[in-house]
Amino acid sequence: MNVYRHARLLRTIVLMIVTGALLLVWVLPLIWAFVVSLKSEREVLAYPPSVVFEPTWSNYVDALFGSFSIVDSLLTSTIVATATTVLTIALAVPAAYAFARLRLPAKRPLGFYTLATQMVPPVGLVIPYFLILNRLSWLDTYHGMVIVYLTFSLPFAIWLMVSYMEDIPWEMEEAAFLDRASRLQTLWHIVIPQVRGGIAVTVIFVFLNAWNEFLFAVQLGGNTVRPVTVAMYNFVSVEQTLWAKLSAAALVAMLPVVIIGIAAQRQIVKGLTVGAVKGGARK
Repeated sequence: MNVYRHARLLRTIVLMIVTGALLLVWVLPLIWAFVVSLKSEREVLAYPPSVVFEPTWSNYVDALFGSFSIVDSLLTSTIVATATTVLTIALAVPAAYAFARLRLPAKRPLGFYTLATQMVPPVGLVIPYFLILNRLSWLDTYHGMVIVYLTFSLPFAIWLMVSYMEDIPWEMEEAAFLDRASRLQTLWHIVIPQVRGGIAVTVIFVFLNAWNEFLFAVQLGGNTVRPVTVAMYNFVSVEQTLWAKLSAAALVAMLPVVIIGIAAQRQIVKGLTVGAVKGGARK
């Protein structure tokens, strides 16, 4: 009994040490960025690094209200990421339902095509997207950027949602059909309430991908549509990099997604564990 207790205690200690090390790897860059954002540019470049310094919030003031303010870019990122997420979910939910529950004549080729779109390197699509948007006069526009983001967020969302919808028992839909419910009514009243956790997870991932995207934003955007990931490079120049202001801007840009993640954490946990606690009969 004592041997079993000691082995269990040792396993708990090892698990805590490993978890603490992994957490430290994730948290340390954030702590370092926060410390740098409270320093002056001279203190950031000091060697050896200054441990004791007088904190200043001027970098945050400059990042929000200075000559390189990111406020407008935060609004742009919010519009683009929100529009991309709403359109993606509106299209991905019925598409995932069709893949998971319907007998489509070309189900396998369509599924393979949807999956194959995720294998294309994004850098190979920049020039084609640029030429297409330029021909349509959609460069540096919100709808052009949202459509481009939609092309790589929609396949990901569909395949993520399919796994959740396949876990719904068929008997629930059959009961709805016996009550003369249509496919659309069944989707809205039966399926969607069962996969709310999965939808929440998909929303978070799609929003994060759109918010953090840089490659297409820097090539297809401009003065009108300038997401925050591009605006932060205003603090980087050939002569110097304003590390303190850049760190402050990066932390401010992270704040919205952190708030969304905290607000939706219950649904995220539920969505990530739904497959482990509920299994459904599959046709």
